[in-house]
Amino acid sequence: MPARTATPRAYERLEVAPVRSTAERLVQRMETRLPGRNLIAVGHELVDLIADVDVGSHQIRSRVRMARVVTRLVLGVAVVLATLFLLLAIRDAVEQRQVEDSVEWLAVIETVVNDVVFLAIAVFFLYGIPDRVERAHLLDLLHRLRSLAHIIDMHQLTKDPERVRADYLPSARSAEVDLDPRSMEAYLDYCSELLSLVGKTAALCAEESQDPVVLDTVRSVETLTTGLARTIWQKIALLPGRS
Repeated sequence: MPARTATPRAYERLEVAPVRSTAERLVQRMETRLPGRNLIAVGHELVDLIADVDVGSHQIRSRVRMARVVTRLVLGVAVVLATLFLLLAIRDAVEQRQVEDSVEWLAVIETVVNDVVFLAIAVFFLYGIPDRVERAHLLDLLHRLRSLAHIIDMHQLTKDPERVRADYLPSARSAEVDLDPRSMEAYLDYCSELLSLVGKTAALCAEESQDPVVLDTVRSVETLTTGLARTIWQKIALLPGRS
């Protein structure tokens, strides 16, 4: 049977749909294996966040396009008006012979330079508005993802391998753990998968932007989730029956 040829560039971009479907399947697995756990609600929140990335990417692209059109129009009008005013001022000064010596010419030149500087500042500010709109939206999503990663970590904090050992003696302040070793392994594994999907969702934001601030924030979220998942796998390795 001939090998199926992949669509060109099919594997060069992370898509929202596969990430979301993977998260939905993970939630279904958790509901089947660990029904009633609060971790399931965290999974649903992650699915909603992925949907927000999908919907938000379309909305923000529309806003950015609109902002670019408006700012380009405003910039064009500002440049034309500023150029017209400068030309009229110079023409009036020459025709009316109001500039008779070099000192007065310096004053005119200074006025022209100031107008050019202020125009350049306005151009710089207006030109960056679309990028700032996109950045604000993506940073908000990434902030929510970072918070979700810490929430997932909070859920696994009390799931210590020693608590399911036969010789474990709880203290009066010990947290109650109603999981056997196999269920705890599944619970911790689900936490690590959720963290991995949080990192993938953050990477989706990088697919929509090349802004250095956004990319740096994406890297920080990915580093956070990788570090937290590594801790979880260390716990899994210590569970009874795995050593």
